[in-house]
Amino acid sequence: MDMDITIAPHLGMKVSPRLVAANHILELSSLELQQAIAQELDENPALEKMEDVTCSVCGALLQGSICPHCLSQQKKDDPDAASSDSYDDEAAARSASASGEEDFDPLTQVADQMTLAEHLMIELQAILAAEQLPIAEYLVGNLDDRGWLACSIAEVADFFGVDEEEVEVVLAQIQTLDPVGIGARDLKECLLIQLQYLHDELGVDQPYAREIISDYLPLLGEHKFAKIATDLKIDSETVAEVWEFIKSQLNPYPARQFGGESAGGRSTYVLPDVIITERDRGFDVEVLESKRFFLRITPFYSQLSAEIESQPNRFTEEEKHHIQHYVSRAKLFIQNINQRRQTLHKITACLVARQGEFLTHGIRYLVPLTRAAVAAELGVHESTVSRATAAKFVMLPTKEVVAFSTFFSASLSVKDVIKEIIENEGNPLTDQEIAERLSVRGIRIARRTVAKYRDQLRILPSTLR
Repeated sequence: MDMDITIAPHLGMKVSPRLVAANHILELSSLELQQAIAQELDENPALEKMEDVTCSVCGALLQGSICPHCLSQQKKDDPDAASSDSYDDEAAARSASASGEEDFDPLTQVADQMTLAEHLMIELQAILAAEQLPIAEYLVGNLDDRGWLACSIAEVADFFGVDEEEVEVVLAQIQTLDPVGIGARDLKECLLIQLQYLHDELGVDQPYAREIISDYLPLLGEHKFAKIATDLKIDSETVAEVWEFIKSQLNPYPARQFGGESAGGRSTYVLPDVIITERDRGFDVEVLESKRFFLRITPFYSQLSAEIESQPNRFTEEEKHHIQHYVSRAKLFIQNINQRRQTLHKITACLVARQGEFLTHGIRYLVPLTRAAVAAELGVHESTVSRATAAKFVMLPTKEVVAFSTFFSASLSVKDVIKEIIENEGNPLTDQEIAERLSVRGIRIARRTVAKYRDQLRILPSTLR
């Protein structure tokens, strides 16, 4: 077999390192971008950051200790405050900037919100022995967003190498804590814990409630009151009274009454990447990164780079390579940051033009819009729009901070209508009946879609409402 080497021309696409770096910067969240900048500043002596003090609420540039954006919005919302001469904001800004005292940050006076997990562990530390606390912490960490235990007793006992009875003792202590029903392993146990609490602590007792929850909960959910009444030898009205008692007095998801959080969750406060402000002439778009910080080549390295061109013999080859490498690296990084800002601004401006009614009148006016449509209008690839809007947030004229994905979620308007229908229902409506009412309003979706949206809204089905 003969072998030879031949050279033939070949056309192909190759992604440049510059494009890879630009796309990486584009898709970073605000926090990730700060970390990337911090890392680059540590590694590159030719790069420096000029950072301004920004508002902790909206992220806009402060004038002294005053945020002009928040102040203008406050005056817009309160015309009386805007017309009052008792407060001169410009004088206040001058006074604040002239004073040598540190700017007062009101957020430092606000206590951080305690999570449900923290609340439970504080209570448990007072009632459990030290050797039981690791088990308690494991159990609390395995509570789902409903407040139910998401692991088995056997699993916990095996993990710690203890008897299941010991784990049961710790779980029983958790189930005595507030919110009532926390730590239950299923719906039945959750309701029975709450029923026992009402009996022991408040003296509230509903005849046949315990028997019906223990043995007939599925039939109760299906409204088969006659079947339950026949088995218990009582009338259907008594079963209906138990049903109304459960709906009004018991909560199947105890964790959600603790600030609407899961056991380990915490309310999330995010700074917007972009602010949309309503003006008389329309809407203004401002990318906050351009105000929060400014990157530049350090004057020293900028001077050295210029001297290499004018006095090349002054430097060794190693010194030339060092200076040119870090200066070009800094220029590329700054260029990618600027390109990110420009892309964010163009995409947001496009969204404002397409979703103006939503910005003016609210979620009901959100029109269907895809990232592909925005990409086609701007003449960029769809992946560019996806990267630019991923994990980023925008402040609407109403001061609400939402994810960019909101502009592409047309179902939000439908969900708002479903929520309104359910809030104003007399008797609980089935998903099919809700779908029919939506159809009357010109919104045609399937029953299973209604069920999916209702579940995402965390609204119980008609049999449990």
